Amino acid sequence: MTDLYPPTERTTATRTRSRMHYERETAHAILDEAFDCAVGFVVDGEPRVLPNLHVRVGDTLYLHGSTGGRMGLAARGDGIPVCVTATLLDGLVYGRSQFHHSANYRSVVALGVARPVVEEREKRRVLAALVAKVGVGRPGDSRPPTRQELAQTSVLALPLAEVSVRARGGGVMDDPDDLDLPYWAGVLPLRTVAGPPLTEPGVAAAPPAYLPGHPSEWQTPVVMEGRHVRLEPLAPGHAEGLFEALDDEEVWRHIPTPRPQTPEEMARDIADVLRGQWLGHRAGWAQIDPVTGTVVGMTSYHDIDTGYRSLGIGHTLVGRKWWRTGVNTEAKLMLLERAFDVLGAERVFWYTDIRNERSQQAIARLGASRDGLIRRQRPRPDGTWRDTVLFAMTVDEWPAAARRLRDRLAAE
Repeated sequence: MTDLYPPTERTTATRTRSRMHYERETAHAILDEAFDCAVGFVVDGEPRVLPNLHVRVGDTLYLHGSTGGRMGLAARGDGIPVCVTATLLDGLVYGRSQFHHSANYRSVVALGVARPVVEEREKRRVLAALVAKVGVGRPGDSRPPTRQELAQTSVLALPLAEVSVRARGGGVMDDPDDLDLPYWAGVLPLRTVAGPPLTEPGVAAAPPAYLPGHPSEWQTPVVMEGRHVRLEPLAPGHAEGLFEALDDEEVWRHIPTPRPQTPEEMARDIADVLRGQWLGHRAGWAQIDPVTGTVVGMTSYHDIDTGYRSLGIGHTLVGRKWWRTGVNTEAKLMLLERAFDVLGAERVFWYTDIRNERSQQAIARLGASRDGLIRRQRPRPDGTWRDTVLFAMTVDEWPAAARRLRDRLAAE
């Protein structure tokens, strides 16, 4: 197999040939990055162009459809001639003249005869690959198709033989006579960004880490096992247990968000944490009794700054039944160990209400220093303005603090 697709009469450009490429690796990369494509074919002498989902396996492009659709019906037997295009739009180019407005893009055109996939094993393998494209590991995290679903699904295989790549990159190509015109010119980069996942009602699991656009390990909670508490990634399924454990006015007295009145309101509180997690500034955990599996509380990283390698620990709530046990100490120790020893944080900080003396004392016992006061930092649920005390611990202070925390935990 050569590194190039041999140009044919149909894949040779008639203009701007400098933008044409035939590298196999480049074509594969574009097809793999694009989630969708457009498929052109002829039915009853008339052209059709349909949007389609695709996946590349080796040097074959597979197209997904319905056995009852026009393309699936037309492909029965010997297959159907198609033209497939996949385009990634990278930017809008603004020229000084209207003529020189353009776009930066990468596009693949593949021509050939797409054959129907009829062998069940190949069909299942391709459909699993298609699912894996939207999340590596997803095939094992979802139900395979039934025989009836397989019968309703059309899969076409297009050998990648007649393939070309057209791409434009770089800046504005204005005429020399236009360079002194007083108009802005430049490139507006574009990219596809995944937003926060919207969990379907009734789903208890947290959004999986394999979803496209998933944040870095700083925003990805992991299971941490301790003797007094287990920290596991916060998920919608924790709502009922959290509501039961935290249904106490005293627990919420100094929390800057309203106390949930129902499990459904607790689920919305969890959803807020998960949205912040996906947006890159939070990571949430449920605190679990490792013996009974009972949900005892929640905690999170917040205001995560990977550039300056700092994060806050907060929105920590523990049911009053577990106050003055080893739960809070061990949970904080595990969160600090992950922050400093795993993520390489330079600084960890805490915010707490100036009225919350118990919290200030607990944070100080962790080995954090009081760094100052932020006046009128945020409103409380009752409408009054909160002055917030700022505590922090640096990576230089962490080793001594870690020894004290471990000794204290052993004593508890």
